[in-house]
Amino acid sequence: MRFGRCAGWLVILFLLAVIAGARAQSFGFPWWRDAQFQKDLSLTGDQSGRIDAVFQSSIAPLRQKREELDQQEAELSRLIAANADEAVVVRQVDKVEGIRASLNKHRTLMLLRMRQVLSPEQRVKLNKLYEQWQKDHKRPDNKQGRQ
Repeated sequence: MRFGRCAGWLVILFLLAVIAGARAQSFGFPWWRDAQFQKDLSLTGDQSGRIDAVFQSSIAPLRQKREELDQQEAELSRLIAANADEAVVVRQVDKVEGIRASLNKHRTLMLLRMRQVLSPEQRVKLNKLYEQWQKDHKRPDNKQGRQ
């Protein structure tokens, strides 16, 4: 029992590390094509091309999932506005959240595959660049309208 619990924690820690590392590549623009990022990371042309190939193979399915999510969220809003039966709303919520989970999973895997192209040193540099980019592009907190 003790080994199983330790193994479980190790898996959780590993997944958190992967997710945290994958987040570090979520700049919101194709950073691997940016001359300054290429210079700062010592990114080779081959690496840039391989990262771009991962992105290109992932972007169409991600966009499709995003459109599906938007459609299903609109349907959920319609059901709520129409005061639909709770069971119907619950089924739609489950559908929306399933699509959202799938979208996030595919995005995270894309970022992981992009990250795997980099050397360990480049990953450390990328994390630092991401932290700086976040500071420079911080969005205002928009919690006022949320409940």
